[in-house]
Amino acid sequence: MRYKITLAYDGTNFAGFQRQPNKRTIESELTRVVNKMAKNPTPGIVVYGSGRTDAGVHALGQVVHFDMPYHLTAENMRKGLNSMLPVDMEVLHVDIVSDDFHARYDVSGKRYVYRMDLGEFRNPFKRNYTGHWKFPVDVDRINQAAKDLIGEHDFTSFVASGSSARTYFRTIYEAGCRLDQANNELVFEFYGNGFLYNQVRIMVGVLVEIGSGYRPVDDIQNLYRIADRRAARRTVPASGLYLKHVYYEGDDPEHPTKLPKHQR
Repeated sequence: MRYKITLAYDGTNFAGFQRQPNKRTIESELTRVVNKMAKNPTPGIVVYGSGRTDAGVHALGQVVHFDMPYHLTAENMRKGLNSMLPVDMEVLHVDIVSDDFHARYDVSGKRYVYRMDLGEFRNPFKRNYTGHWKFPVDVDRINQAAKDLIGEHDFTSFVASGSSARTYFRTIYEAGCRLDQANNELVFEFYGNGFLYNQVRIMVGVLVEIGSGYRPVDDIQNLYRIADRRAARRTVPASGLYLKHVYYEGDDPEHPTKLPKHQR
């Protein structure tokens, strides 16, 4: 049986999603638990995620699939996994899916949220869950600039070194920011057909600089023309980033297309 798992996790104490030698990762913890539930079959069960998240990045709706050698109901799978997973991970939902479903290759879009604390000093109780920006900021100015992110663009200026992507063209459907007055935070949200290595964190860095007047409001267009990562400058901390939702065919009729193979 193939199971599709929707997973939430606090990324603070993980070295990211992908398995790494001698490091605690989401993939390694989930693989350990899934194989334990299956009584450690040979060969072992492999888990496949919708994509990687970096060290310190959180997830509200990461998606993973794996094949189990015997049948459990979706609800029993959810309860069984949660009874053995560590406290900083939780399976939110389980679906039994067809054998041709793939958590990574069937993705049609992803939605990310970034939370930025606006306090004068770094809040010790938020340090693992927000970025920090102490300068006065104009949210309307940010949203004016964010409109330039929407559409298909070459995001060369917004990708960190080390990316294995074949091309830096991506399409963003939604980009914006709101002020959460109760928590004194900026909340950014981005929805696109795919994102490059550190792309969201670099976009947020550019937008807060625009919001504080350190860049012109049309500077994103300039960054497209320059196509130079150094021109974007800032990468905001991983602590404020959350993978909110992963979309698959049929989830969003307005944007149903998978990321082309040459862009994955």
